[in-house]
Amino acid sequence: MSYETIEFEMRGAVAWLTLNRPQAFNALDLTMAKELCDLSIRLGEDEAVRAVVLTGSGNAAFCAGGDVPGFAAELDTLPALLKEMTTYLHMSISRFAWMRAPVIAAVNGVAAGAGLSFVACADLAVAAESASFTSAYTKIGLSPDGSSTYYLPRIIGTRRTMELYLTNRVLSTGEALDWGLINQVVATDELTDTVATLAGKLADGPTEALGAVKKLLLMSPNDTLESQMERETRSISKLGRTADGREGVDAFVNKRRPSFMGK
Repeated sequence: MSYETIEFEMRGAVAWLTLNRPQAFNALDLTMAKELCDLSIRLGEDEAVRAVVLTGSGNAAFCAGGDVPGFAAELDTLPALLKEMTTYLHMSISRFAWMRAPVIAAVNGVAAGAGLSFVACADLAVAAESASFTSAYTKIGLSPDGSSTYYLPRIIGTRRTMELYLTNRVLSTGEALDWGLINQVVATDELTDTVATLAGKLADGPTEALGAVKKLLLMSPNDTLESQMERETRSISKLGRTADGREGVDAFVNKRRPSFMGK
């Protein structure tokens, strides 16, 4: 299946999603929101998918946020448009968060607005040294969307998140790395290969266990110590019944490299 605003390609067990509106700095419009939603459901139901990479086309932008010129053309119906867009956008982010496959943001340029949200909600983020990060919502008189008010305080703290939203400060990759917003900075021409290596490593891993880690971390901020430990008990015991769980234990005891099948 082909998409209008997203290039989709399976490279082995890794799904590569490239936001493809370079003339608009890969800004999010209604079509892209719908296509992200479709892909999140499609990939989450495909057991062959064991890692996902999200990146942008070109060298200028990962995602420059919402399509503000498009908003300007729809001012009379802007509230309805924003409701519809965020409905699809938020559904996609939820589906990616709960799917078992790890999601990597390969940040190839400016990440603003919704682009910053994509970085925050990804499981891992690798950035080209030329990338930058900013909120930009209040700069145009709007408030954040795309899950950033959930993820950013948990990743970088409330004070720093507040600073990003209120001042629209632009972070360099060095600052983003120091704040814990991203995991790694690489040379621009090394981004694709670095992310491909990381995604391949994750795709060869115990996918059910990786998915369990995602779920446990997603739920931990809202649980008590005891209820979270009960979740841990149920999760690890469930994984003990999986083929990969048995394979991992046997490989460790026999001092060999495990061969995980994602089952």
